[in-house]
Amino acid sequence: MNQSTSTVIYCNQTLCEIDFRQNSVELAAMYGVIFIVSFTVNLLTLWPIILQVKQKNTLGIYLLSLSISDLFYVLTIPLWVVYYYNGHQWSLSWAACYFSGFMFYSNVYISVFLLCCISVDRYLAVVYPIESQSFRRPSKAVQVSLLIFLTIFALHLPVLLGSIIQDGAHEEDNQTCFEHIPLIKPVAITNYFRFVAGFLVPLAVLIVCYQRICKGVKKSSTLGTEQKAKVKRLSIAVILIFVVCFAPYHIILLLRTIIFTLMDCSCYFERNSHLYFNISLALSSFNSAVDPILYVLVSDSVKKDLKKSFTSVGYAGFLKRKANGSAGSSTKTTTSP
Repeated sequence: MNQSTSTVIYCNQTLCEIDFRQNSVELAAMYGVIFIVSFTVNLLTLWPIILQVKQKNTLGIYLLSLSISDLFYVLTIPLWVVYYYNGHQWSLSWAACYFSGFMFYSNVYISVFLLCCISVDRYLAVVYPIESQSFRRPSKAVQVSLLIFLTIFALHLPVLLGSIIQDGAHEEDNQTCFEHIPLIKPVAITNYFRFVAGFLVPLAVLIVCYQRICKGVKKSSTLGTEQKAKVKRLSIAVILIFVVCFAPYHIILLLRTIIFTLMDCSCYFERNSHLYFNISLALSSFNSAVDPILYVLVSDSVKKDLKKSFTSVGYAGFLKRKANGSAGSSTKTTTSP
């Protein structure tokens, strides 16, 4: 009887008595590196992607949508660096907390479905190059991208509102941001939906597309050897990004939810898996860094655009220096007696 009572009390204690100070510096450093890499590569590849869009490249539109989503999330990463460094204590406004959490979860699933769009687009281009021309248009890609953004935002609004209601009265010993430990039933139900619709179904789509693309590439007589290799590299890159960045997070999320559903107290699992869950969240964030590298640089045309953009910037700087030099010489000539 006493043991049962102590268990109930323990399970009702705030955040399962997890020591958030442990590994807080390491997690903050990890997010700091992710921010530097993500922000740099997204800025470097943004202009070449825009050039692809100007050329009415369907793939370029999906890449641009991916970059926009990544950049919006990347700008919130410094807030998470401060949060983890302070031992999961949110020291900023709660509006900033809700916005940052909303952008993180939205970016994860916007990225997931845009990866699916890229795979489906490559599948149609390889297997049904003529039949899919009417569907694979820039206007259609814009519509699909907007639909993904609006749908994900709409689905996460209830989660955002639920968190605001749940955290309405912030106790001094509970200043965490978007961390429900142990889980609550509404969040658990949402987690099942996330795993199936946001991970399992997209993974199945990626695998099917990859298999069909490989078969289509082998049968294709119009694609050259280099083009075939490029299509395969892109397909493999999609799956690698998906598995490395999103699989650990969703697997641990599912385990947390199942244990919460089946057991009266999930605090033991929460306490022992908390570090691994945070690392999986960091891997999900790292997606914003690897998207531009693996997708933009896989195309030779994008590589040329990247070189062209750097050349243009360098040439513009040269002209500016030359103009300033000419202006300086002119000034000296005019003012000399």
